Amino acid sequence: MSTPSAIRIYRDATAVITGAASGIGRALAEELVARGCEVVLADLQIDQAEELAATLRGAGGKATAVRLDVTDHATFEQLVKDTVARTGRLDYLFNNAGISHGMGAGARHYRIEDWRRMIDVNLVGVVNGVQSAYNLMIDQGFGHIVNTASLAGLVPSAGTTSYVTTKHAVVGLSHNLRIEGAQLGVRVSVLCPGVIRTPLIEGGVYGRSVEGVTSEMAREMWEEQKPISAEEFAKKSLDAVARNKGIIVVPAFWKLFWWLFRLSPSLSLKIATKKFRDLGGRVTAGS
Repeated sequence: MSTPSAIRIYRDATAVITGAASGIGRALAEELVARGCEVVLADLQIDQAEELAATLRGAGGKATAVRLDVTDHATFEQLVKDTVARTGRLDYLFNNAGISHGMGAGARHYRIEDWRRMIDVNLVGVVNGVQSAYNLMIDQGFGHIVNTASLAGLVPSAGTTSYVTTKHAVVGLSHNLRIEGAQLGVRVSVLCPGVIRTPLIEGGVYGRSVEGVTSEMAREMWEEQKPISAEEFAKKSLDAVARNKGIIVVPAFWKLFWWLFRLSPSLSLKIATKKFRDLGGRVTAGS
């Protein structure tokens, strides 16, 4: 097999997507296949991933499902190696898997286990992906690592302290890796979604609602923010990835909050503080 020489956008490319069985990961997989990319759907929810892979193959696409716990570096590394051995290349790694604890009453309700699980999945999972793919992409001369963070990785967000902690870390990791990778032929982008209609709104399958906040309450609070569909998010995000944008905020409206924080951090903190007070009142009333 000849050595590949350049990244493909997106036709005939190969992409690994973590958290691909649902939400943003699923939407990215569907859109990538529609654009001619072969995808590896990596997820703990292997039954859902296999069902999606079968559907994509049935429509003429190339898709494989693999069970992956992103907190397990050895398994992640083997998945990347197996993918390259089979396809001859790795154009894209979408470090997308993540969990949340929904919108809650604050860090005082967390257990230490909540912190550890959040950090392990949302941050260590991304680190494991980078460790598994970055040097391989350097050696092949190209590649694009796309990390899913959040708008909460750019600005404060009321009642989501552990989530915000991990997403800020993912943004920082992505910024620095982009600087380093640019010298070595590897692109790096970070996705910073606004509010997207996915299972993560309620904490997801592997998340946990904090004390006093039911899934229904979390969904109601997020729905007030007028979330867009994961499918719309995927289309706009992949267009931006194709242009090698470093920071990708979708929907674009949410950039206003990022710009405000950059222009006046103190004002943004005051707004977030008021929102948290209001949220605390709603949680108490709903308990």
